[in-house]
Amino acid sequence: MVRGLGRSLGRTTRGGFAGRLASVLVPVQLTVLVGAAAAWAAPPGPSVGSSGPTAGLPGDLPAYRTAAGAQAVRGTPAPANAPRIGPGTYTDTLASGDEKFYAVRLDGKSSAYFSAVAAPRPGTEVADHTDSLKVVLQDADGSTCAPGGSTSFRGRGMAYPIADYATRRIDGPRTNCQQAGTYYLVVKRVGRAKTGATARWPVELRVQREPGLTGTPPAQPGPGTWSTATPVPLSGGTTKEARGGTGFNDAGAVGKGVWRDRIKPGETRFYRVPLDWGQQLSVSAELPQAALSGSGTKSAGRGVAGSRLVASALGLGVYNPARGPVSDTRFVPYDGKPAAAKFLTAPVDYGNRYNATAPVNAMRFAGAYYLAVSLHPDAAKYFEDGAQFTLRVDPLGRPQRAPGYREDAAEFSVTPQERTAADTGPRPQQDEHNGALRLVGYAGISTGTVLLLVMGVWTVMARRGGGRGAEPGGPDGRPVS
Repeated sequence: MVRGLGRSLGRTTRGGFAGRLASVLVPVQLTVLVGAAAAWAAPPGPSVGSSGPTAGLPGDLPAYRTAAGAQAVRGTPAPANAPRIGPGTYTDTLASGDEKFYAVRLDGKSSAYFSAVAAPRPGTEVADHTDSLKVVLQDADGSTCAPGGSTSFRGRGMAYPIADYATRRIDGPRTNCQQAGTYYLVVKRVGRAKTGATARWPVELRVQREPGLTGTPPAQPGPGTWSTATPVPLSGGTTKEARGGTGFNDAGAVGKGVWRDRIKPGETRFYRVPLDWGQQLSVSAELPQAALSGSGTKSAGRGVAGSRLVASALGLGVYNPARGPVSDTRFVPYDGKPAAAKFLTAPVDYGNRYNATAPVNAMRFAGAYYLAVSLHPDAAKYFEDGAQFTLRVDPLGRPQRAPGYREDAAEFSVTPQERTAADTGPRPQQDEHNGALRLVGYAGISTGTVLLLVMGVWTVMARRGGGRGAEPGGPDGRPVS
């Protein structure tokens, strides 16, 4: 059929340049369309979270996926001429030692959160505790509004996404930074000097607004109001398939239950868990028993060759809905025996923001909480083709009533749709089906574009030749409010 259509167009423009162009381009484009349609009709192949073998090399690992529609900005080394940002998501890059400013207009009645995610590619050289990311908010006079956040790598040289945030609270004992006006988000990369484009870290910035309350803010929960004893990990029931994402934007939805996914050495996978007011989260990420692989001791680096122990094998980090760390990524060792990284949060409470303890302070609102699971590259000595791991997720307690916000706090709440998605998990066949449909659509658009080009050239050639050999054919700068 493809060749026939090409010959037909060629005969229509017999002897002309347009005919030759059509005979070459049309079959190529239609072949793309037919191939895409065949891919759509074929049974779906293994998904990212399937049990098929993976290469486990840094070049095969996916990079952090930024938010769809994120706006590229370029921060300045000083407040003057800083790009203006507002609620939404932005991208930039940081070289070692960079300190960049971004201007934001705040109102006098809302709290605001300013997060930064540094996402060096897997395999990038990083130094524990030395390479770090700092985020602060300053007023127009250069005074810091709050302590801000500072986070660093903790995985014995493993590169993975790290995130922290700065806040502007409209309530509480602080009296500075309460007025409406222009403020400056300051993001700094601290670490060893590097040169060249490959040494730059991609950075994603996000600005979120939290409405004020109608009445008196809830008080800080008193000591002893909740148990700090780690509960027994959730067990029983059907193990469900999860599919983690590369970061906050494509994190896989998981809810109460036992989940299973695959992870490659050097990879970090993200999951989102809806957590409502009054609930606390118990989570456990677990590696199974395994034996040393045949080439594992050869591929393991950083001085561990010949040793059974991977000192920092499996990492687990927890983040709140504003991308603030509830717990920095904690790594546990692995020597071939089952191992687990566990964490228990405080219950979600508005008054936690007045608590000086960082893990409690971060549990200040409801919404999507994020789990980041990392497998160290040295774990290839056991899991050369990737590891199937278990994720036990247990939201504890009954949801409580939200505080009296003046208006809808959509980003800091849990919707019925989010609960349903967390209960059911991913549907890989539907995702791949939709992706194939998009491919068919792109191929169709390309084919149509080429046909229009052919017709245009055909018309021009016909006019030049007096009709011989042709036939006629047919961020805006608005306040955060």
